[in-house]
Amino acid sequence: MCTDLLHPAGPRQASATARRLRRAVALGAASVALLCGTVAPSAAAESPGQKIADALRRSPVHVDPSLTSAVDAEQQRELAARIRRSGLPIRVALVPLVEGDSWGGKPEQLAEVVHDRMGGGPSILITLGNYPDDIAAREWPSGAHQAFHAAAAVFFQKDMKGAGPAKRVARAIDIIEAGNGDAVYARATAGLGAPKPTQGTADGAGAKAASAHGSPFVRLLSLAVGPVLLLAAVGLLLRRRSRLRDLSTPFALPRSVFAAARQADEAGLRDRAAEEVVRLGEEARTAQGAPAAVERALDAYAAAGTVLDRARGVPDLAGVFALVAEGRAALSAATAALPLCFFHPLHGPAVRRIPWRPLGRREQLRVAACETCLRAVRTRRAPEVLTDRRDGRPVPYFEVPTEDSLWAATGYGSLLGGAADSLAGRVQRGDFTRTQD
Repeated sequence: MCTDLLHPAGPRQASATARRLRRAVALGAASVALLCGTVAPSAAAESPGQKIADALRRSPVHVDPSLTSAVDAEQQRELAARIRRSGLPIRVALVPLVEGDSWGGKPEQLAEVVHDRMGGGPSILITLGNYPDDIAAREWPSGAHQAFHAAAAVFFQKDMKGAGPAKRVARAIDIIEAGNGDAVYARATAGLGAPKPTQGTADGAGAKAASAHGSPFVRLLSLAVGPVLLLAAVGLLLRRRSRLRDLSTPFALPRSVFAAARQADEAGLRDRAAEEVVRLGEEARTAQGAPAAVERALDAYAAAGTVLDRARGVPDLAGVFALVAEGRAALSAATAALPLCFFHPLHGPAVRRIPWRPLGRREQLRVAACETCLRAVRTRRAPEVLTDRRDGRPVPYFEVPTEDSLWAATGYGSLLGGAADSLAGRVQRGDFTRTQD
């Protein structure tokens, strides 16, 4: 009766009015709560890292909707089943990584954020890597299952070329489960930059080798000694890399490297260059520096691999060392690091820039020189220079026309056009490939 008196239109209209009044009160309360900062955490928008963490609590595999064409629902279920069979705390988060996103486009930052949002603890997180067809793994505690190298090895395995992300992740999970990621990575990168046999080698030396291997005694000896040497080599490489990780200044390129490189023949120089490329890749992947610096180091790593793969002689191999030095300089805290010695890059890092005028030219250059070459120029002696071949004869590498040699154009870093210019950038835009064609 009282309700009818308050609302002459009848009970139905009174009910509608009451509903509108309750909505108004609720909206006002929410507005006050927002202004006062008392909104419940669940009402606030979740961060991208929290959303991924929540998804990984429901399933060990999370694939961003934009990537479901590359990793479909059936593949996701297969990966999840593989993880559950392993019994390991593996999680897979496949999301696009672009510069400027919530983690700066860096897989290591994505992994750290998601691990933190999941509450920490022992975990292995597999993500996309820094480059196409690359995956990465982060592990807590570090090295417990050799996950970092397990994921990195997949990039170098020949049968994984062109494989989709689902197959690559599945391979990484298998290696992690086996617990031998370090050894698999060592095998996958052992032939990096190895010289390709020529037709003459295959017909000549190869025939002699086949003849020698035809001896029963030699075959028996190789069967007995080969595995021992292989195990010893892998063990030595792993111990060496373990020591490298313990260095207090891991980004310095030791002068001993260049001393040994100058004494090596071309094949030995190629092997040493390959070791340094692999080492730079490891340092860049595990670096904790500024994202931009790590990106520059990874660019130098990729460029060094390109040059190493197509190197035709000592000048190109010296370019590999120059790119490695450029990558290490990006990771180092030192500012305005000098490139390798202009006159002979295998002398090692330069100590100072000096004015120098090439013989027969009027223009004067400012080039980076090592201590030995600096003293030679100051005492008006000719410094030792790296030579290249031009018209069948050896000439100083910087006398090769710049359109035919990236190294003559850049002086292995001395003649670059400023902070925005780099050896890696020039390799990426095709300057090295152009001069090889």
